[in-house]
Amino acid sequence: MPNNERRPYLNHINNNVDLITTHNAIRSGFLEMALERNRKANPVILQAKNLRAIASGTQSAVDLVNVVPIQDALLTASGFSDKAKKFVSDEDKPIIINEFIREFLIPAGDSYIDELVFRFLITKGDSIGGSLRNLAGKLAYKKFSNSIISALTLFQYSYCVKIKGKNQWMTHLELLDSDDSITAISWTRENQNRTLAINVKIPQVDKNIDICILNCDSHSYETAISRSPESFLALGELKGGIDPAGADEHWKTARTAFNRIRQAFSILERFPYTFFIGAAIENSMSREIWDQLESGTLTNAANLTKDDQLSSITNWICLI
Repeated sequence: MPNNERRPYLNHINNNVDLITTHNAIRSGFLEMALERNRKANPVILQAKNLRAIASGTQSAVDLVNVVPIQDALLTASGFSDKAKKFVSDEDKPIIINEFIREFLIPAGDSYIDELVFRFLITKGDSIGGSLRNLAGKLAYKKFSNSIISALTLFQYSYCVKIKGKNQWMTHLELLDSDDSITAISWTRENQNRTLAINVKIPQVDKNIDICILNCDSHSYETAISRSPESFLALGELKGGIDPAGADEHWKTARTAFNRIRQAFSILERFPYTFFIGAAIENSMSREIWDQLESGTLTNAANLTKDDQLSSITNWICLI
């Protein structure tokens, strides 16, 4: 266990000011999200270019109904998302497409191809926006998971990882460069089994908790979550939003979660550690977090944008 066993936060912060997110970190966070959005948009832009190339082989908007390869794209341009298309029958599709052409493409005259592409991009853009609403959260989980894996690798602990949508555990996983989401990490140290579960519902509080550290192995962690409150060693909240305007709201959400945790587990005479990791930490909330740390209400805290703090708190988690 690192120094300051009872107050592990002192390994990486000396006061509340150390927790505050810098202007440069906020700028870098917004840039990272912008780049990720553009990366996600690249396939859609290529589709739009291909759509334009195929549509350019027609003489008028009416001719589009006979171009088989772009019928699905025409339905998209009509305003139907991929999800909505599942509820459209094959008989209805030509009716919708013909109505779309009549209402919007024919009136555009010689610019009907531009009109088609623009409307295709609008619908696809909405879909991308929906998939990226929790982009900050996804990036935060990925950064946190990678830091945990780095610590486990450094300590030479045997570990395995569970990926979203896959039943089997994966061993010796390298740091993730893909979009795969980690749902759990399990490791062994000094003949003790530990499992970290991400974003799981805890029966004791009847709410999802961002991070749970359990005293169990990979095979029994789901049972431990549902039936063994004594298995919980630590519970944490991870807030990846970088916008300072939403910082206080993120902390309020986390604070409410911690209150539920303490109340529920105290009834069972269990007192797991609690910790907070946030990307946007403003001055006022940093003081409140520091006060909770000093009073022992909160066990540990770190700023996600500060690598030394993230490394320190993930090291602590791996050594619990």
